[in-house]
Amino acid sequence: MLLPWSSLYQAVNLVFQIYIFIVVARALISWVGPDPYNPIVRFLCRATDPVLDRLRRLLPLQFGGIDLTPVALLLGLYLAKDLLLNLIVQLARG
Repeated sequence: MLLPWSSLYQAVNLVFQIYIFIVVARALISWVGPDPYNPIVRFLCRATDPVLDRLRRLLPLQFGGIDLTPVALLLGLYLAKDLLLNLIVQLARG
């Protein structure tokens, strides 16, 4: 793979991995009732709530007090990451 394609591949992979980590952290924090004024909690909420709120409107995945929307988002992120990385590899091959 040529250097520009390799760099693009690594950058896209890194962005997806970081956002996946943020979504997982947000889901874990929601279990413990965090302090809403904590800067880390505020960052996690600001980074994930717009996407999760939109997804909640499209797919009502809340059952008995359990919200499975982060799981759906994670599946979507893994699928999008795989598709984009495969596209980059195909473009690099020509």
